[in-house]
Amino acid sequence: MTEKKIMLVCAAGMSTSMLVARMQKAAEKDGITVNIFATSASDADNKLAAEKPDVLMLGPQVRYLEGQFKKDLDIPVSVINMQDYGLMNGEKVLKASLKAIDDSKGAAHE
Repeated sequence: MTEKKIMLVCAAGMSTSMLVARMQKAAEKDGITVNIFATSASDADNKLAAEKPDVLMLGPQVRYLEGQFKKDLDIPVSVINMQDYGLMNGEKVLKASLKAIDDSKGAAHE
């Protein structure tokens, strides 16, 4: 199975780094191979070009960027559930990220 790349974007990239660590821990526990990284909104375009992630997850504080990213990208773009983000629930955000990837793959084949 190929490694999935999950990119998180938040205002400054700080709060999401803790979420990345929790998502990594959840993935290891579930035996899922993923590459998860976070970046600030201002550096998102550079990271997208360099890393080519499978999904882009936006922190609730930058949800206003969703429309722009969806227009410019051909990967799933999703806003992280505010409660999951607030609670730093790595397991739920990981599952939401993987579901977005799977849903987009399904839609591409229809």
